[in-house]
Amino acid sequence: MALQAGIGNRLLAALPSADFNLLAPHLQKAAFGFNAVLVRTGDDFRHVYFPCSGAISFLVEMSDGQIVASTLMGSEGAVGALSILSPARSRSPVTATAYVAGTALHVPVSQLQRAFEQSAAIRRVLRFHFRTQLLQLQNVAACNAVHSVECRMARWLLDIHDRVGASRIQLTQEALAHLLGVRRTTVTLTMRKLRETGGIISEQRGVLEIDRTRLGTIACECYGLMRDRINRMYDEELPVGSPNIAHAQHSPS
Repeated sequence: MALQAGIGNRLLAALPSADFNLLAPHLQKAAFGFNAVLVRTGDDFRHVYFPCSGAISFLVEMSDGQIVASTLMGSEGAVGALSILSPARSRSPVTATAYVAGTALHVPVSQLQRAFEQSAAIRRVLRFHFRTQLLQLQNVAACNAVHSVECRMARWLLDIHDRVGASRIQLTQEALAHLLGVRRTTVTLTMRKLRETGGIISEQRGVLEIDRTRLGTIACECYGLMRDRINRMYDEELPVGSPNIAHAQHSPS
């Protein structure tokens, strides 16, 4: 497993070498910047992306034009993996946009489908991924229903900080509005409150400087509960010695 253990994506790192080698000849590396779009709503799925660094948000566009983020994915996941379960051409129901710049390995959907049919290990790893994604979606839905905007913004900033590893985060107010499902005016007011409590130190030209410790006292319990639960699932079911999702890029300060 040494060949793939250092590539950065935890799903690929969990595969035995023989199973990883079914994908290796077809994997290509790509870099993406902040706000880069990997796939748009309605586009055909042509590739599945295995992020090695950075963070990608899944955006849902409502009928009135409002855009809401459903979840965030980093090096623990695979963008577009559900497309392999479709017997015919599959179109994306969401837009996948990078909120933290990084890199990914991508493979054609057709190649991943073949490997999925051939390899029990690949089926196990991807089914595990589907379960963790469903769990996170359920948690985000519950969190949005019961927790305040301030608590949710702190949670999203911690989630993003986990992938950045630095106190300065490139994130526009528009992106925060998508994450929170609110208008820009609400984002402005909420950021002001977080600056008053010390969670956000400064904001300038789309770059936020945060205090992680302060944000940890403001965020709802969803952040810690989901981080610990997902990390425990990976440790128990995909024990490859890779860093957990909260430490994929850094050790929290």
